[in-house]
Amino acid sequence: MDTLDVLSTVAAVGSGMVAGIFFAFSVFMMRAFAALPPAQGIAAMQTVNRVIVTPLFLVLFLGTAVVGVIAAIVGAVPQVVGAALYVLGAIVVTGTRNVPWNNELDALTPDTAAAAEYWLGYLRRWTAWNHVRTVTSTGAAVAFVVS
Repeated sequence: MDTLDVLSTVAAVGSGMVAGIFFAFSVFMMRAFAALPPAQGIAAMQTVNRVIVTPLFLVLFLGTAVVGVIAAIVGAVPQVVGAALYVLGAIVVTGTRNVPWNNELDALTPDTAAAAEYWLGYLRRWTAWNHVRTVTSTGAAVAFVVS
C-alpha cells in the first residue's frame, strides 16, 4: 500500500463514518425529536449540539477533510471528486446551514411560543440540508473507495 492508498483509505473510512452520523440524524434522530412536544425536542437537539463538539468528533469531521484534500492534491480524479464532495457537502453545508441554525436554536428558551414556531421550520430545513450532507459524504466515501 502506498501513501495515496493510505490517504484514500483513511478518507473513505472517515467520509463513511461521517455519512453514517448524518444518515442517523436524517433517518431517525430528527423524526424522534419531531415526535416529542416542541420544548422537549428543542431541548434534546440543543443538548446534542452542545455535546457533539468533542476533540474526537472534530478530528473525524475536520481530519477527513484534510486527508481528503491531501489525497486530491497527490491523487487523480476519484480523489478530487471525493474531496470536493466531502468539503462542499459536509464542511461547507455544515458551516453555512446547519451550524448557524443550531446556534439560533441554542439561543432560544425551549418552552416559549417563539421557540415552538422556530422549531417547525428548523426541523424541515435542517433535515433537508442534512440529507445533502448524507448524500455527499456517502458519495465522497464511494469516490475514495473507487480510487
